[in-house]
Amino acid sequence: MKWKNRKKDLLVLVILAAAIIGVWLGFRAGSRGTASMVRVTVDGKEFGSYSLSEDGEIPISNGNKVTNTLVIKDGKADMIEADCPDKLCVHQKAISAKGEMIVCLPNKVVAEVVSSEEEAGFDTIAK
Repeated sequence: MKWKNRKKDLLVLVILAAAIIGVWLGFRAGSRGTASMVRVTVDGKEFGSYSLSEDGEIPISNGNKVTNTLVIKDGKADMIEADCPDKLCVHQKAISAKGEMIVCLPNKVVAEVVSSEEEAGFDTIAK
């Protein structure tokens, strides 16, 4: 009788583990979406949006001074230059998947990968 209970417990644990893994894979796949643009903001204001399919070098300025340089190559965006003291943004990996970001806190620069279909505006409304 104890053996039957152990088999049932084991079966429940296997089903529970499979469900957890399924949900995790679903969230992971859903967050990857089609990413084809990188949106750059400086001090919270949109600086520009650039296609990841077109290679190029984008100088990012805050006022009259160029503070960062973003390079788009082979479908990835990478911050290659910054005038901030720590240069953490330069050491971050290149981004290409929807939702990935490169952030330069001292210069208030954010480069975020978004899908081309993404509409500007509210993503949620709270009452």
